[in-house]
Amino acid sequence: MLFLLTHPRELERPTNTGQWILEALPEQAERIIWQRKHPNPRLLDALSAGRTALVYPTGEGSSTACATVDHFILLDGTWQEAHKMYRLSPYLRQAPWVALSPDQTSRYTLRRNQRPQGLCTYECALGVVQASGDEVIYRRLAAQTYRLGGDESLV
Repeated sequence: MLFLLTHPRELERPTNTGQWILEALPEQAERIIWQRKHPNPRLLDALSAGRTALVYPTGEGSSTACATVDHFILLDGTWQEAHKMYRLSPYLRQAPWVALSPDQTSRYTLRRNQRPQGLCTYECALGVVQASGDEVIYRRLAAQTYRLGGDESLV
């Protein structure tokens, strides 16, 4: 299960790659609108139950392996918005986390990537699904990578 913790401004952007995840994986992905003062109870329950991890390039503790995670939290927004959500949400800073180590630059060309080796939300979903070993779900996502701005899918 992928939880897309979406910054409210991201809902208005036609370049939102989180929407593509929801379209490709309607049963495996859920969008949660980030609210600073009112964290989503379903997300908090998943974190307290365990086997849920944040996908983020930094973490307060040690990284966990994707194969040991059932639920991934993806911060869906610009890099600045994602950092703000992380910084202002203590439950995210306390969550186990997984880090992706991309071996290539982002293929997403609809927005300017603001960090070296930074990936868009869709590419992060591809990375964690591939690392978790779910080949069927990975192929469903990879079949739509043409949307990132390239003309070929990964399958």
